[in-house]
Formats: sequence, structure tokens, C-alpha cells
Amino acid sequence: MTVINSKHGTVSRQPYELYMSMVDMSNFKAMIPPDKAASVEADYDTLRGVIQGVNFGVKILNRVPYSLIELVDYDAPLAFHAELHFDPSPADPYKTDFWIKLEADLNVMMKMLIGSKLQSALDQVVDGLVNASNGKF
Repeated sequence: MTVINSKHGTVSRQPYELYMSMVDMSNFKAMIPPDKAASVEADYDTLRGVIQGVNFGVKILNRVPYSLIELVDYDAPLAFHAELHFDPSPADPYKTDFWIKLEADLNVMMKMLIGSKLQSALDQVVDGLVNASNGKF
């Protein structure tokens, strides 16, 4: 099992605000570019779709109010478990220290091919939230 931790980012929202924006998987569909959203289906617990010819799916395994959302693969080509962490910022309780932990079942070849891309993708998600926190979710 490969474990990848994103960088931490301080989001200008309280943990409960950020958590509530992500607790419903159908909210994620709005974040997908319009040209790709047509092939995506989402409800409260799951998100499924096809991107670049690859079927993928994510479902929420567990919700711990205002602190953690656990995601797992759902009809996806790659077995994974992800944790979205919503911790109060030590410097400012009105902000959130957000980070992601990903555990993926990658063989040696897959780890070489996509390991650094997964790290980069997780860090980009954190950066995107930090940058968007000055606007609306």
C-alpha cells in the first residue's frame, strides 16, 4: 500500500464551513469542467463518471462531523482510501488546516508511473482550496 500525504494548507473558512461544502458528493460535480461534467453522476454518497475513457467512482465511507471525510474507490480501476482532514488552524480558530491522506494499492510500476502525479494532484487540490477560500465555494 502506498501512502501519500498532501501538503497542509490554511483555508480561510472554519472547519465546519469547509466540511459542509464537501460532505455531499453532488457538490463536487459543480467543480468539474462543463465539458467533462456531462459524463459524471453524483448523489449524496457517490460520484461516478468517465474521464478520458476511464471509468472512475468514489464513495464516502465515513463522515466525522467537521473534522474528517473518508472516501474509497467505487467501481474504480485503482483501489484507494482517502481521508480529507479539516483541522482548526493552530494560528486562527476561524481558519482550517486542510490536508489529504491517500492510501492506494499501487504496484511498483504504477508507483513509478503515477506516484509523483498523485502527490502533485493532492497538493493542487489543497492549493485550489486555499486560493478559492478568498472567494465563494
